[in-house]
Amino acid sequence: MTLDLNSDLGEGFGDYVMADDAAMLDVVTSANIACGFHAGDPAIMRRTCALAVERGVRIGAHVGHRDLAGFGRRAIAVTPAALRDETLYQIGALDGFARAAGDRVRYVKPHGALYHQAAADRALADAIIAAMREYDPALTLLGPAATELEHAADAAGTRFVGEGFADRAYTPEGLLAPRGLPGAVLDAEAAVAQALSIAHDGKAVGVDGGAVAVSAASICVHGDTPAAVEMARRIRAALDESGTAVRAFA
Repeated sequence: MTLDLNSDLGEGFGDYVMADDAAMLDVVTSANIACGFHAGDPAIMRRTCALAVERGVRIGAHVGHRDLAGFGRRAIAVTPAALRDETLYQIGALDGFARAAGDRVRYVKPHGALYHQAAADRALADAIIAAMREYDPALTLLGPAATELEHAADAAGTRFVGEGFADRAYTPEGLLAPRGLPGAVLDAEAAVAQALSIAHDGKAVGVDGGAVAVSAASICVHGDTPAAVEMARRIRAALDESGTAVRAFA
């Protein structure tokens, strides 16, 4: 079997550095690069795209709310029309730097609060898909399976790839547990075990101690998780040893 390994990257701003993007790009196969709304700026977008292309890592537009102060993790009321335009704007901005580096944006993944809002709200999910199709109908959507994001993609004929998280616990309903809950962020050992469980059994850890079904062809390791690079290295090594080929989906 094959599985993609992705990470949220390019999430600094100005002189502020969020994570070791260069080291993470030596491990992952897909990079969800911030587009300047929740994080990132033109220089960081250019640099991260160039590093990704050098390493043969696929580039995805990590679109989010226009919320630098809140890092895109605050739920913001947005109309579908405004979200369509903001999504199109972000894809186009990142694609300019991706093409300057010699590749292109191949997929889109919503960030933070928008990820959860669009997963639950069909109108917002449709707005994201509309922007993707206006820009390039060949773009793939990466997100949580069996949600409005997948339903919207299916209805529009857009390719959808389900995503699981190695470093986060889930609610019994199959959603990511809020970061403030005890046990919501997993340590490296637990993250490795969860990545293998998602890959081979389609199950993740629930904050209540139970197992939660997760359908995923791509697994995310957050770039801002403590010791994220070492965690990603251990996850990739464990997947390789288990016979899972780590390969980009796009």
